[in-house]
Amino acid sequence: MASTSVSRVLPASPQQVWDLIGGFDALPDWLPFIRESTPLEGGRVRRLTNPDGDVITERLIAYSEAERSYSYAIVDAPFPVTGYLSTLRVHPVAGRDDVAEVQWSGRFTPDGVSDAEAEDLFAGIYRDGLEALRETLTA
Repeated sequence: MASTSVSRVLPASPQQVWDLIGGFDALPDWLPFIRESTPLEGGRVRRLTNPDGDVITERLIAYSEAERSYSYAIVDAPFPVTGYLSTLRVHPVAGRDDVAEVQWSGRFTPDGVSDAEAEDLFAGIYRDGLEALRETLTA
């Protein structure tokens, strides 16, 4: 099993960040490479569409408002992995109420690619996603 994790300190309070990203169906609000998110099964599943028209289906596994985190699994996607489980979490930064640290991590089993290739793929997605989040928060 392979894994990767990316974190970034962002210029907004933990609650402001969570208010933007905490909804399981909120990816299009801050992630430009997800154009559409359709909630299914009462919001426990989301069907995402990227700019190329690819569809990614993900299932919410755990959600905690108090911990400002949620975990999800990929049900179907054009990625070379199986068993994908990811967590998006907002952390406070000690002594600061005007910034938050966001951590996006995942673990998965590469399928047809090396561990390093799969880890690089998702590290890039997470890094680009957190940069897009920073841009959205500072716009």
